[in-house]
Amino acid sequence: MSAPISASASAAPAAFANENGRRQILVTSALPYANGQIHIGHMVEYIQTDIWVRTLRMHGHEVYYVGADDTHGTPVMLRAEKEGITPKALIERVWKEHKRDFDSFGISFDNYYSTDAEENRVLCDSIYTALQQAGLIEARDIEQAYDPVKEMFLPDRFIKGQCPKCGAKDQYGDNCEVCGSTYQPTELVNPYSVVSGATPIRKTSTHYFFKLSDPRCEDFLRGWVSGLAQPEATNKMREWLGDKGEAKLADWDISRDAPYFGFEIPGAPGKYFYVWVDAPVGYYASFQNLAGRIGVNFDEWVKPGAKAEQYHFIGKDILYFHTLFWPAMLEFSGHRTPTNVFAHGFLTVDGAKMSKSRGTFITAQSVIDTGINPEWLRYYFAAKLNSTMEDIDLNLEDFQARVNSDLVGKYVNIASRAAGFLIKRFDGRVQDSAMNHPLIGQLRAAIPQIAGFYEAREYGRALRTTMELADAVNAYVDTAKPWEQAKDPANAVALHETCSVSLEAFRLLSLALKPVLPKLIEAVEAFLGIAPLVWADANQPLSSAHAINAYKHLTTRVDPKQIEALLAANRESLQPGAEAAATTAAAAPAKSTKKAEAKQEEPGVISIDDFAKVDLRIAKIVDCQAVEGSDKLLQLTLDVGEEKTRNVFSGIKSAYQPQDLIGKLTVMVVNLAPRKMKFGLSEGMVLAASASDEKAEPGLYILEPHSGAKPGMRVK
Repeated sequence: MSAPISASASAAPAAFANENGRRQILVTSALPYANGQIHIGHMVEYIQTDIWVRTLRMHGHEVYYVGADDTHGTPVMLRAEKEGITPKALIERVWKEHKRDFDSFGISFDNYYSTDAEENRVLCDSIYTALQQAGLIEARDIEQAYDPVKEMFLPDRFIKGQCPKCGAKDQYGDNCEVCGSTYQPTELVNPYSVVSGATPIRKTSTHYFFKLSDPRCEDFLRGWVSGLAQPEATNKMREWLGDKGEAKLADWDISRDAPYFGFEIPGAPGKYFYVWVDAPVGYYASFQNLAGRIGVNFDEWVKPGAKAEQYHFIGKDILYFHTLFWPAMLEFSGHRTPTNVFAHGFLTVDGAKMSKSRGTFITAQSVIDTGINPEWLRYYFAAKLNSTMEDIDLNLEDFQARVNSDLVGKYVNIASRAAGFLIKRFDGRVQDSAMNHPLIGQLRAAIPQIAGFYEAREYGRALRTTMELADAVNAYVDTAKPWEQAKDPANAVALHETCSVSLEAFRLLSLALKPVLPKLIEAVEAFLGIAPLVWADANQPLSSAHAINAYKHLTTRVDPKQIEALLAANRESLQPGAEAAATTAAAAPAKSTKKAEAKQEEPGVISIDDFAKVDLRIAKIVDCQAVEGSDKLLQLTLDVGEEKTRNVFSGIKSAYQPQDLIGKLTVMVVNLAPRKMKFGLSEGMVLAASASDEKAEPGLYILEPHSGAKPGMRVK
């Protein structure tokens, strides 16, 4: 009963199937960068993909879901340097963390690999060589910002300065976050390197470009875009492409200069593939690694004319790379192009952008650590997902209510109400004649529709339909009242029918929920004593030939305390905590511990002599790095005009990325007694200010003196 992919799900070339209706399908999600933790915003994509993949597997298709860590680039190189380890040691550690998180959320990768793999290097070389032979690679000399201290060319995001349009300070090298202007890094006023704090110089270097503006690329892409499943993506692509002859596409700089962690370009010593070249090629490298292990012919899946389908699930923010560069690279290097690209929107929490100060920048691991069942989030996200690029919101109050109502109150409740009677009165065996009940027929008929909704990525519709059916089953049970039937032995046949209909309905609802709740349904399969459910099992009812097993509790309700613990685990307090109390002063009012609103305490009065005891000096942050093992601290290396720098631990991690602080001036208390901490010796305190409302964004600001101030100057 495999349903073909619907028109709303794909307008791409028709699916190929063998004589048994079995399709070959390769599926990927965007590769997470090996420079940070997986958070629930990431998980939306992997959950969406995993549900789709599980749906197709339940049809019996040959489906492979592959992924990898995106490991190359300047940020990984610099982070490894700060941690005093090699980039390879860093990416190996992060890979294990990412794989742990994916496993916890039930993401069923057939292979989870790394872009820093030999298969990927060979594929990158061959694709580049093919593009070069096609006349689509061109070398050009360009002028770039160069850090004379670190002796490296600086990516746009590693240069800051004053916006050349509005004058705003501390803006990145590609666009101003204040006025929205875009510009070249060389246009910044008073630029500085985020890496060292030094003033960049201009330096010329030879770079390699993929000629996306070539008429061949533009003509191909105009045809390819017509197959995209999502109208929003098609419209955006056509906007980027423009009309024929407009030449709107710019050529793509695909090289970076040493030092750089990545693959060296063949025939170009000291030049490396830009990370956005080898990252999508990493999809193929991961599949090639899998294919070699399981005996699948890799070329038959990735070469032109391949009958296999290929789908990418991505966030809408990287649509440009996946609908322009990637298909063009494949087309002109002798590979098949994606069947389709499915983009999703962003995740907000309680209607706002995820925030560390509010505790809503929620990591995947913190979900596990605080006892939240990841399948609750799988269900909630699925209930909100559809085939569009709309953003979705995790409303924590609604999350608790919906999980408790749907999964416990409506779904699991059916089994708990019927199983006991069936085991005690009827040896755990259903009544065969009950399998023809009209309610069972209603559920059975709905299964193909629900499966179709999943395949069309209309998960919300699939779950709404499922819960409407669960309501109908509960209404049936409430009408039949098995607890009343059980009181009179004369009602034994009616009671047996009620319990049998209820259990078969529960089995069909479990079938409908399996792509979303695989672990829970695995427990249901064990309870019912049945083989793993597939879509064709809608027509294979329970039988009196075998008995169900004793009912065990299948899931619990969401406890409000779990939500509180989750937020607390991810909230990095705006007030100095125990770790940072002696190292960071925040000019924020004290907070009452009562339930009522916080009240600002009256400030005490001090004399000028008291103030004079505090030695405040201008300090330059010459280095900054996160403190391993701490959720709150950054380690600052400060120049305060002395012969040597000072080391200070500061509880400002919630508001700043370490690289953003390097080169800044701030104010430091230099005569504070040194404090021995488990991370090292803290030799002072930097000053910071926070909003009176802890929910304010970004909420915490280090004090920054005028740019004319010099390290060591006294503040008085």
